[in-house]
Amino acid sequence: MRLPRSLRGRLSLSLGVILTLLWVAAASLTAVTLRHEMDEVFDSALQEFAQRLLPLAVVDIVGRDDDGVTQRLGTIRDHVEFFTYIVRDAQGRILLQSHSADPAIFPIYDGAGFRQTATHRLYNEDALRGSIRMTVAEPLVHRAQVAHEIQIGLGLPLLIVIPIALLSIVLAVEATLGPVRRFRDRLESRTARDLTPIPADDIPSEIAPIATTLNGLLNRLKGAFDAERSFAANAAHELRTPLAGAIAQAQRLQSETKDSAAKVRAAEIEATLKRLTRLSERLMQLARAEGGRLRQDNAADLRGAARIVIDDIARTVPPGRIELVLADTPVMSDLDPDAFGILCRNLVDNALRHGSPTDPVNVVLASDGVLTVSNNGPVVTPQLLGELTTRFERANAGSDGSGLGLAIVAAIADRIGSPLILKSPRSNGASGLEVTMRLPVFKAQGTT
Repeated sequence: MRLPRSLRGRLSLSLGVILTLLWVAAASLTAVTLRHEMDEVFDSALQEFAQRLLPLAVVDIVGRDDDGVTQRLGTIRDHVEFFTYIVRDAQGRILLQSHSADPAIFPIYDGAGFRQTATHRLYNEDALRGSIRMTVAEPLVHRAQVAHEIQIGLGLPLLIVIPIALLSIVLAVEATLGPVRRFRDRLESRTARDLTPIPADDIPSEIAPIATTLNGLLNRLKGAFDAERSFAANAAHELRTPLAGAIAQAQRLQSETKDSAAKVRAAEIEATLKRLTRLSERLMQLARAEGGRLRQDNAADLRGAARIVIDDIARTVPPGRIELVLADTPVMSDLDPDAFGILCRNLVDNALRHGSPTDPVNVVLASDGVLTVSNNGPVVTPQLLGELTTRFERANAGSDGSGLGLAIVAAIADRIGSPLILKSPRSNGASGLEVTMRLPVFKAQGTT
């Protein structure tokens, strides 16, 4: 038999089996002991019956006028006679017998004491120097019946007690393992981004080392990830000043040089430095998305943040390249406005960079918090669509993007628990890409 996989099942099963076996063994031992004690009580009653009745029988027999006549006692009321007896003389003649005694079951008298046949337990006693002999018989089936009733009396309660005890064991094990179950639930509810220690103050001491080791591992992982994010953010931040200076020097070189080849080379250096600047900005955004606090204690209307971001991007592109549609009612959310700005900017920038250079990018923020950004362009294959959120993965290898835009969006979506849906072609169209994400919003009666 295979044991259950759960610790609760194993404890309940093992304790239930052990307890049941112990109870059965105790009941069996009790039955054997009671049978032995019962035999002693019945033997004592058999002997007492003979010793009390024999003197009365002697008085009756000695006072008779007719010698050797068998006398059978009459029945006063119908009853079950467990003890039957006969009184015989030295020649074996029956002088007196109980009303239901069967002489055939009484063996030849062979002295005082207990005897036993296949069907009866007997006790012999004599008086007047052995001239009057009494034998009292008790059916063995009577003792067996009493023993059977005792066994039933011991066994029937077990049929009720054992299920109740097993249920009590299951409940006790369930209550005892409650802290372990709560620890498991806390561990299962953690996301890949949450590496804080798991509270384990109430778990049993036998399992506490496991929790301590696990929390230590989580602390080490958190330290390693924090160091990685901190390095990326600090490196990107420190690069901004020298990159800005290098871009300025490249622009000055273009304006001062008379050599056309040098101007072209300086323009290429400027473009490369600008790509490096954008990459450093994306790295800072990624560090913010993975390590920063994304939810606030209070809610704000996301429509204002969306207008600011779109207006800022619109200054760098031709008019009409971005179409913004906002909800008529406030979109109240506890999402950090800076995080929403990073999210919205990367989606729109990605759509402008990889979509059609003439068709507008549609940005829709609905009242239920659904943000949709779509553009016209080539259809993305399902295989490539599943890889777009991978870091440094580009839909168009020839573009000058960093390959981090959708990765940053995916990191924010994962941390706020919102699915990021990429669809190509877009809804109500035969081409392009559509990105949809549901933001956490507050309704008038409460939170979603």
